[in-house]
Amino acid sequence: MPDKQLLHIVVGGELKDVSGVEFRDLSKVEFVGAYPSYDEAHKAWKAKAQATVDNAHARYFISSGAGSLAPT
Repeated sequence: MPDKQLLHIVVGGELKDVSGVEFRDLSKVEFVGAYPSYDEAHKAWKAKAQATVDNAHARYFISSGAGSLAPT
């Protein structure tokens, strides 16, 4: 049986306050991509984080889920 597919999603944008994780404007949250491995997601995260280093409120995150997705 093949291994479970893991999904690693990279998203980010400007936070309201850097001490939390609430985005300033949800309509402007950037979906960077979905990746099959943590290493690939980390590369994408690192590139976005470095590209926005001059914006103190910009943060990017990797969400790695092993849970199941169900169609609605």
